Order: sequence, then C-alpha cells, then structure tokens
Amino acid sequence: MKIAVVDYGMGNLRSVSKALERVAPQAEVLVTANPDAVRAAERVVVPGQGAMPDCMRQLAASGAREAVIEATRAKPFLGICIGLQMLFDRGEEGDTAGLGLLPGRVPRFPATNTGLKIPHMGWNEVTQARPHALWEGIPDRSRFYFVHSYYPEPADRAMTAGTCAYGVTFTCAVARDNIFAVQFHPEKSQNSGLQLLSNFVQWRP
Repeated sequence: MKIAVVDYGMGNLRSVSKALERVAPQAEVLVTANPDAVRAAERVVVPGQGAMPDCMRQLAASGAREAVIEATRAKPFLGICIGLQMLFDRGEEGDTAGLGLLPGRVPRFPATNTGLKIPHMGWNEVTQARPHALWEGIPDRSRFYFVHSYYPEPADRAMTAGTCAYGVTFTCAVARDNIFAVQFHPEKSQNSGLQLLSNFVQWRP
C-alpha cells in the first residue's frame, strides 16, 4: 500500500509520516508534492499548518492542487488542520477561497469575555457526533491536541463527525463519502491519534 502525505511546504510532515509508518509498517509512506505520485497512492493525507492564504497559494504552486482534488473524489482522504479548512468554500483568514469541495466557511473564533486565549492550543475533548469507521476503538470524549484560531463551519450539519467546545461548540471533524478531515492533530494526540490513523489505513469507504 502506498500512502501519499502531500508536501506543499506548509505541513507538519515529519511527525505525520512517522506516525503513519508506526501504525502501518507494511505501507510505503511517501512525502511528496509530485502529482503523479499522489495519483498513484492508494490513500492521501493532506496536513497543514500556518495561514490559510499561504497554504492555498503554496498548494497551487506545488503542482499538487488538482491531484489533491482528484483524491478527494476517488480514494480514502484524510485532511488535518489546514488540510481540513481548505476543503471548504472560503476562509475568513485573508478572505481566502478554499477548494470548494465541501459547502461552508472557516470563521475565526469570536472575541469573547471568557478569558479563553486564541489560538486554541492544547488538549481538548472531542465529542463524536455520529459513528464512523475512523472513530473505531476510540472512546467518545477522548482528548486530542489542537492548535488553531479558525474552525470549519459546514453548511450541511450532516457532515459533522465530531465537535469540540472552546468558548463555542464547533465542528472539529467532518466526514463525507471517502473524505474524513479533522481540525486537531492526530499525529500529536498519542494513543487516540494513532488509533485514528490506524483506522484510516484500514478504512474501506
């Protein structure tokens, strides 16, 4: 099995690829922006850190944009952090157009009087909104590691697979057909994160 971790210059690539190698030692994990390599992989992971305008610009510059879009339509696809946000129509950060593959937007956490800091950084509970193969073996309300100031707001609430509370309750995982994407970082989330990645490797959507 070949798993492509898409390298467009913005991802936490080493920790993602090492975590995948740990849960799938039989797989070939490729860190690549080569469109042909992305197309040849059986599974595709798109991580991302940083600002959405930079990520969208770098994805286009890498040459992998169209291959990523094709992957979301044809094979098991996992988006992580910005790799989730870019799937939507538009991000509030820099008023940036996303890939438009999922209807919805990516707003910033609202300014509140709760004393909560932005970015949302650290461990938080994830409530599983509905059963999914990638939640298999992970207890509901398990804790995952987050680092973000923006979050997805799907137009279709049926896409929400997980939620988290930080001042507001927000969608932190979405699922549709062969796409599963999370706002948190499974590669930094110890046993629960490794279980999710293991589930992804075995997933047959």
